[in-house]
Amino acid sequence: MNTPQTRSLVAARAGAGLLATGLAVAVGHAVAGVVAPGSSPFLAVADSVVDRAPSAVREVTIDALGTADKPALMAGLAVILVVTGVVVGLIERRGRPAGTIVLALFCLIGTAAAVTRPTAGPLWALPTVLGAIVSIVALRAMIGALFPASSVAAAAGGPEGSASAGTGESSSSPGTGAAGTATRRDPDRRRFLVLAGSAAAVIAAAGATGMALTRRAAEAVAERTGLRLPRVLARNAAPAVPTGVVPDAPGATPFLTDNDEFYRIDTALRVPSLRAADWRLRIHGMVEREIELDWQSLIDRETRERIITMTCVSNEVGGDLVGTASWTGFSIADLLAEAGPLPDADMLLSTSVDGWTAGTPLEALTDGRDALLAVGMNGEPLPFEHGYPVRQVVPGLYGYVSATKWVVDWEVTRFDRASAYWTDRGWAERGPIRTASRIDRPAPLAEVPPGPVVVAGTAWAQRRGIERVEVRVDDGPWREAQLSEEYSVDTWRMWSWTWDAEPGLHTLHVRATDGTGRVQPEERREPVPSGATGWHNRTFRVATA
Repeated sequence: MNTPQTRSLVAARAGAGLLATGLAVAVGHAVAGVVAPGSSPFLAVADSVVDRAPSAVREVTIDALGTADKPALMAGLAVILVVTGVVVGLIERRGRPAGTIVLALFCLIGTAAAVTRPTAGPLWALPTVLGAIVSIVALRAMIGALFPASSVAAAAGGPEGSASAGTGESSSSPGTGAAGTATRRDPDRRRFLVLAGSAAAVIAAAGATGMALTRRAAEAVAERTGLRLPRVLARNAAPAVPTGVVPDAPGATPFLTDNDEFYRIDTALRVPSLRAADWRLRIHGMVEREIELDWQSLIDRETRERIITMTCVSNEVGGDLVGTASWTGFSIADLLAEAGPLPDADMLLSTSVDGWTAGTPLEALTDGRDALLAVGMNGEPLPFEHGYPVRQVVPGLYGYVSATKWVVDWEVTRFDRASAYWTDRGWAERGPIRTASRIDRPAPLAEVPPGPVVVAGTAWAQRRGIERVEVRVDDGPWREAQLSEEYSVDTWRMWSWTWDAEPGLHTLHVRATDGTGRVQPEERREPVPSGATGWHNRTFRVATA
């Protein structure tokens, strides 16, 4: 019946669907401000539409709309969401959750769009999923208020069968007064209005939060895109990499690791969006002079470039949590000298913008090694996930005691007065990198033809260098591998060995000797508390002739 009450109920149902859909978008956008701007379900779907649109469609759209093509796309998606929201509310019932199913399908679409973005991380599904959960709960609650559950009268004229303003039941409803029959309830308008108002408030708050967070992140992205690294004088440039540094072996590991291939290990659930314009570094504690640096006062100093291999203490034997990059930055020793550490200080406690801390031996920062406060990586500003705008790079130490990303605070102190994040959790205080070697090819469980097989890999012992690498097949004698040219004691060294392979299943072992003459220990130990030890091995099959 087309009565005012019916029209009011239809409008309320449509409003419930709109609010639920709005919650999904707003909550997802707010959570994306914490995870990553591109993980917003609305933006991820829009980006996916742009990426997957046929070239002809894109060209026609650009010709017709020019630079307004993306706003037009956003407006079109918004219209689709509005229509979908209305439909969701109209088809949802207490006992028939058709609208809930539609929201769940939209969740799947948004999640797929987010996690398939080129730069997607492991948490990119989270904004869409959380937004969907909130929206479905809200939709079910609002529809529940509009369609209260029927009650069953215990007896004619009994407490459950009598009409009551407090219960919202209607005395004229069918079945009232008959024992054991269902009693239909009118919509609980007050409860619906409270729920709808709460949903609207959450949308407003989440939308404002998401806009603020994503705007800050977008500003940092725009700043990094336009940032130019300070010029490095010729005397401070890293020496060119000789051709002999990388062995002439198919499948050999590149000497320099691309930024997008460089390992990332940290505790940040989201990558901080710190702008260079907002960056500050306070140097204080056991110093003669407290100093505070901003971006401009940092880059006004003399810049230097160094190629350094970094290693994570969590790296298992044969693991890939190691990489080499060209770092652009400033001498940590020079910066500390300006502050003047007191004679009895022995530790630098560095703090990230997200509160993570590392305790670095002061000696390792002032003994002449190339410890850098880095702003560039492989010729470009630091990627956000690798510490933009400023991080530490200290050769010879595992990252957990030295490689603070997004660094904003230095306290000069002592190991007996302060502790850092990982040392509080049982890891060793000092963190010198252990000698390690790795087989990179052949691949694990590969099948290779009989005859000459090139075995290749890497070895590292920062600050000591690699003197020798040896390879053993099964239980045979150790054979010395050919080492590539050494770039420096602070970088890994490539090696190769040609083996006349015989058919069958074989296991290769590798061990390295560092520049002090110490052979890598055979005993296998886990990374905790001071780095893994042991010889890496790899098993593969040599085919029959």
